[in-house]
Amino acid sequence: MHGEKLPVYGGVNGRIGVGGGRLASVDRSALGVLTPRELEVFSVLPDGEGNRELARRLGIAERTVKAHLTSITRKLGLRSRVEAALLSAEWSHDLRLDPKGIHRP
Repeated sequence: MHGEKLPVYGGVNGRIGVGGGRLASVDRSALGVLTPRELEVFSVLPDGEGNRELARRLGIAERTVKAHLTSITRKLGLRSRVEAALLSAEWSHDLRLDPKGIHRP
């Protein structure tokens, strides 16, 4: 759903979850600000691979993965890679179906 906001939060005892918290509220339309390569990196985050593995999988340098992750978290207003991974997991179905179909401003 376009326009749906999904809160990403850090809970009690360091647990981090999605839905119902107050750290960040991200609208799916914000994905339109990500580059195609950032979307690709964002879409594979829930697979749980480290930067080195992501770099090999995507055919890019590890430092490039780090740069994309930094850019993704900044553009989406997230505080960490963990928040990005949780958000990506929540939206994974939509991202993997048609990452190119994301509305761009």
